Amino acid sequence: MFGFGVKTITTEQLAEKIAAGKPVLIDVREPREVATGRIEGSVNIPLGMLPSKIGTLDPHAETLLICHSGNRSATAARLLTRAGFERAYSVTGGMAAWRGKIVR
Repeated sequence: MFGFGVKTITTEQLAEKIAAGKPVLIDVREPREVATGRIEGSVNIPLGMLPSKIGTLDPHAETLLICHSGNRSATAARLLTRAGFERAYSVTGGMAAWRGKIVR
């Protein structure tokens, strides 16, 4: 738990979840950041757009949020948690800590 009610997972746990299936992974970075590389299967919804996209997401699904370092994803997880998502997790360390495959 990161604080302020935000649940977190490590990049290692994220890699395990990806290997086990297709998690809902939302990359909350800006498109110019995502263009430098993203995790395959992730969906880009910039943090500023997330409030308007909440209605398109399944509040019952485990939702993993990633950004560059973990700050914006923590904000995103907090936003989703307040909206009733009980399984929203911020990836600590973000893409800076990710050691898995990335695609462009």
